[in-house]
Amino acid sequence: MSKPLVVSIPHNLGKAEAMRRLQGGLTRLKSQFGDKVASVEETWSGDRMDFRVGAMGQSINGHLQVFEEQVKVEVQLPWLLAMVAEKAKNFIQKQGTLMLEKK
Repeated sequence: MSKPLVVSIPHNLGKAEAMRRLQGGLTRLKSQFGDKVASVEETWSGDRMDFRVGAMGQSINGHLQVFEEQVKVEVQLPWLLAMVAEKAKNFIQKQGTLMLEKK
């Protein structure tokens, strides 16, 4: 198994507001990228969200942790998707920033 892909997304919202904006975010991604995303599961426990996404015939697992000034995302990519890890990192950074910017 490959090492996890780690992305830090800075914000200045504070922990509570960042969590509010992120909750349900994966569900919104499913509606936006429905043709590529087959399933989405997200479970919150405090300031940590564990998630599983089914995309392109692969299962992607990970979690995110919300801090006062950043969100840290760790994703375990299947070997097939690990080959495009840099593109995945850029996608996660962009989508995470968009979720945090939306009120």
